Amino acid sequence: MQQHPSDVVRLLELIDAEYTAARRGLSGTAAGVSQHQFITNKMERMELLHQELRTHVGEQAMMLITQTIDASHSDTSDSSDNQEEPPKLL
Repeated sequence: MQQHPSDVVRLLELIDAEYTAARRGLSGTAAGVSQHQFITNKMERMELLHQELRTHVGEQAMMLITQTIDASHSDTSDSSDNQEEPPKLL
């Protein structure tokens, strides 16, 4: 398994962009089936990118994805981030 830093960075940026788009899709104007399909498409694309990333970094892929998304979204001031999380149903 060979690691190419520029490919790794590119893939992480693409995954983060797909995650951000899916997240925004939750609060977008689309509703119902179209909203669900949009988010599903983004998640499926993230899975393909994850698989490609694994060819470069192996099992570290998920850790890198998590770190990238956490770093990217920890300093955003998006109003949807500031909303209180709804209670979990049992």
